[in-house]
Amino acid sequence: MSPEFLLTALIVVLAPGTGVLYTVSTGLGRGRLPSLAAAFGCTLGILPHLMASALGLAAILHTSALLFHGLKYLGAAYLAYLAIQTLRDKGPIRFDGAEAAPKSHGRIAVTGFLINVLNPKLSVFFLAFLPQFIPAEAGGKLAMMLELGFVFMAMTFAVFVLYGLFAAQLRRAVLASERAMTAIRRVSALAFGGLAVKLALAER
Repeated sequence: MSPEFLLTALIVVLAPGTGVLYTVSTGLGRGRLPSLAAAFGCTLGILPHLMASALGLAAILHTSALLFHGLKYLGAAYLAYLAIQTLRDKGPIRFDGAEAAPKSHGRIAVTGFLINVLNPKLSVFFLAFLPQFIPAEAGGKLAMMLELGFVFMAMTFAVFVLYGLFAAQLRRAVLASERAMTAIRRVSALAFGGLAVKLALAER
């Protein structure tokens, strides 16, 4: 496994996106264990895209406008829903509406999973990204692609855990300030909304 792959993958994982935003928001609003559940769910949401790329299904997604746009708009709608729920909530940051009971760790993980699994750009990303680090003359390309993909997932989980734990450390100070909570809620909602628009406008 080349150092170039590890460095490139780390840069990609560190870049803020929907998964990072969800994990950080969960850490701020709910604490350490829920942030770990969010990180796990977001990481698990990568697996279907990795398998699709490894099995060639991503190529179908890349060439099928109807399938790509259908999944894309579904993902954008889900992000918009999260933005609206974040704005409606008046307590600690949640993604289940203001009147709902606190979510279990399983439901937090499922939300993280859906955030990533409903983003068709991930399948296309893996299809374009992973083969660059597989030598043309190498045998067992499928096994190598899966290996690289699982390393990418492990790096994703580790980085997201760090993001979430750092956010959880700030939780007490943030929750003590109504102004800080309001600002974070608005920024989170704006970010989710912006990502929804970005995904909706994305091309293959």
